[in-house]
Amino acid sequence: MNNEKKKTRLCANRRQFLLTGSTTAAMMMLMGPAGPKMAEAQIKEYPRKKIGKISKLKTGKPVSFTYPDDDSENFLIKVGEPAGMGIGKEVDIVAFNSLCTHMGGPMDTTDYKPADKVMGPCPFHLTTFDISRYGMVVSGHATQSLPQIQLQADGDDIYAIGVVGLIYGRNSNLA
Repeated sequence: MNNEKKKTRLCANRRQFLLTGSTTAAMMMLMGPAGPKMAEAQIKEYPRKKIGKISKLKTGKPVSFTYPDDDSENFLIKVGEPAGMGIGKEVDIVAFNSLCTHMGGPMDTTDYKPADKVMGPCPFHLTTFDISRYGMVVSGHATQSLPQIQLQADGDDIYAIGVVGLIYGRNSNLA
């Protein structure tokens, strides 16, 4: 006979696991402010920048501008039909960042197809984006919409006031 004691491993069954987990969760809630703190949402203020005039825009002709900094190329366009987040009398003026969300392919204002209301194809992998519908992907490898620039009209002046979505290659739109 072997006199050595058998070593046993502790192994929790399902009931023990659930009981321990729920007890831990309850303790954390009861600890309140002394316990772990919840992360608070960080809101960054975007600059307000004049980027054009409504009277100067021509339907289907994109205009380039930079926002929120000088390294961010964007385009402003009067689509000619109501568009998501559009401004103006016809709610048809929108703006987007010019970098494809897949791999940052630069899209030029000449890549806009007015008949289809799409920007693209991206020179890298041929993604196209629907400009009248929040810059969503129509086809190609990208899985996210183009970052849309929030606009505000003040009389005839157009101002950029924010960005919806993350500009390609950044972990923050603002430095």
